[in-house]
Amino acid sequence: MKTIRILVTGGGTGGHVSPALAVIQTLQEIASGADWTPVFLYVGSRNGVEQGLVEALGIPFVGVQSGKLRRASSLSGMLTRKNLADAFRVPVGIVQAWDEVRRFKPDVVLATGGYVSVPPVIAAGLLRIPVLIHEQTVQIGLANRIAARFATRIALTFEGAAAELPPRERHKAFVTGNPVRSAIFGGGKASAVARLGFDPAENDLPTIYVTGGALGAQSINRAVEAALPELLRFCRVVHQCGKADGEHLKARREGLDETQKRRYIILPIVGPEIADIFALADLIVGRSGAGTVTEAAAVGKPGLFIPLVPTGGDEQTRNARRLVEAGAAAILPSAELSGPRLTEEIRTLISDPVRLQKMGLAARTLATPNAAFDLAAAVLSLAEHGKSVVK
Repeated sequence: MKTIRILVTGGGTGGHVSPALAVIQTLQEIASGADWTPVFLYVGSRNGVEQGLVEALGIPFVGVQSGKLRRASSLSGMLTRKNLADAFRVPVGIVQAWDEVRRFKPDVVLATGGYVSVPPVIAAGLLRIPVLIHEQTVQIGLANRIAARFATRIALTFEGAAAELPPRERHKAFVTGNPVRSAIFGGGKASAVARLGFDPAENDLPTIYVTGGALGAQSINRAVEAALPELLRFCRVVHQCGKADGEHLKARREGLDETQKRRYIILPIVGPEIADIFALADLIVGRSGAGTVTEAAAVGKPGLFIPLVPTGGDEQTRNARRLVEAGAAAILPSAELSGPRLTEEIRTLISDPVRLQKMGLAARTLATPNAAFDLAAAVLSLAEHGKSVVK
């Protein structure tokens, strides 16, 4: 049986990893019953969030060195200790990635962004292996701006992102949308209540899903903590807080009264229960990274987004504004975040069920359900028609 060797890279945050995993799973589904089989290798960062997620799917994983790429507005900003230390890691990572690419001999490389993707993409480009990169956000990230020079094709989530590519690379671009995990679909409200341990007698209460992304968001966690006594009077909360804050918030929960405890569920990380959580949630509250806003659109849920600022060019605010303009979300600026303000914003939204329903319907209009398939098809096309000189 013919094999197609696919090297996948991307990481640093869950927003870069989830699209890669969605495409891997789609390629596996396409190959089922076909006369070819995919062979994968995932190249990611050492000690990054991606390793556990990738290995859980049974995909071989290799970690390489990589320095974080940071924009700076001045020479002194560039010459910080972190930037200088990371500058030395990048060439080491390129050498390591070069060795892995030559050993694996991929037919094609799929890169979904993040600083760790740069060394494998540079190595593959220099070895004339076809490279497909994918950009999740409205703004092209620094890693992908570098990777674009070595890419054969560039997939975008948003049409407007093409204008931010270097002019000589724009002819490579095409729009697919952002792939989402199949695991977010098919959940049920009743199974969510049972799985999470909520009281079925309180099913008339709205449910808020708070998420800070794979690593959690400390400022959001602190605001939720301050808001709990008032917030839990009128809603239930599922709080994905990240591992760092898990024990602290569990201890905080123990200080609540019994009614409040029943209404507050803490999950440092979210796994297979995500589909049920999305089915139950009336409102999603969290950062507006690419993964969060894309999944909110895919499941048709309204959002209250608290963009992380600053990031490179304030990309999270731009992500959130796209949903706000469609009538699917509201924004709470991070600088204005506090327990009372968070409570006020949530109360305002969930007190108007008709508005929430309209926001959810508007979110669905932004969904791109074929994104994973379109990206998988592009990967296979490059593997079939590209030319690799790795021996």
